[in-house]
Amino acid sequence: MAGITVKDVNSHSFIKAYAAYLKRTGKLEVPKWVDLVKTGTFKELAPYDADWYYIRAASVARHIYIRKSVGVGALNKVHGGRINRGNRPSHHVEASGSVNRKVLQSLEKIGVLAKDKKGGRKITQDGQRDLDRIAQTLVDDEDSE
Repeated sequence: MAGITVKDVNSHSFIKAYAAYLKRTGKLEVPKWVDLVKTGTFKELAPYDADWYYIRAASVARHIYIRKSVGVGALNKVHGGRINRGNRPSHHVEASGSVNRKVLQSLEKIGVLAKDKKGGRKITQDGQRDLDRIAQTLVDDEDSE
């Protein structure tokens, strides 16, 4: 089946597969502080998964693939969550802008993303080709089972 894109596959399985690809290639530059940092002010602890940075990078790449141009502020909203305010009602809080900015910069260095003239980041042709290739392998694996 030709012409499979990221939009044609399950998002969860795609993000897992692309994160594994990013980790396996070793090109993605991971900051030193990833084992210490919380991903937002609403979190109490750092992520338990040691590979959370790769998963976030895969999630961001897929998000920008689907929406043409995305900035740090939009990613903060997407990856935000609800803050526990005791017995008062909880509210939505944005995620850490620093984490999302570093993810975007890491993806830019490996050529998956590029800065958009209108602001934010957009996916490059090489990045789109990589993401579509991962989606194609997922479909091929499903067909072979």
